[in-house]
Amino acid sequence: MKAILIYSGGLDSTTLLYEYRKEISLAVTFDYGSKHGKKEIACAIENCKELGIKHMIIPLDFIGKYFRSDLLLSGGEIPEGRYDDENMQSTVVPFRNGIMLAVATGLAESFDLDTVLIANHSGDHAIYPDCRRDFITSFDSAARKGTYNGVQILSPYCDITKRDIALRGKELGIDYSKTWSCYKGHDRHCGRCGTCTERKEALEGFDPTDYEE
Repeated sequence: MKAILIYSGGLDSTTLLYEYRKEISLAVTFDYGSKHGKKEIACAIENCKELGIKHMIIPLDFIGKYFRSDLLLSGGEIPEGRYDDENMQSTVVPFRNGIMLAVATGLAESFDLDTVLIANHSGDHAIYPDCRRDFITSFDSAARKGTYNGVQILSPYCDITKRDIALRGKELGIDYSKTWSCYKGHDRHCGRCGTCTERKEALEGFDPTDYEE
């Protein structure tokens, strides 16, 4: 397998980076105008440099300019609470994974790579339609049929929890202080938004994160 990883610099995709580092030829980070983008990108750069993996940052400025989501710099305040709270739907960036997967599939074909890796997990399923198994399966079928080299979409964490992912990372010796989750993008993790709450639960017992609270 010769893979390209959609790499945000967050906990999940960093675990995937380390777990599949021997198969990953290229990691790509998309800068789409999120409030926490600079924090994530800095982590992505650091981890790829540490592993010696080629890293590419691609701007998707149109998302920040034209899409509606509180996750974006152009959006409203980030709500606090758990992912299963209805208000967290305001952080959905419409079809974000579909757009990223499309670009990554084109890059895979361009660089003669056969696989696109994405780190969505079961905890995303409640409010993110483009993180669910049926979406990934459908996109995989489209990518295989729409590329000369039959690029596949691989989502190893799609049916497991963030806690499961963190435990894998612990076994791999990943330093999770070099990852970013908080949607607010302050100097420190806020500790109150949905991603911070989920991060705390995933890393319970071995959490190196510096929270505001």
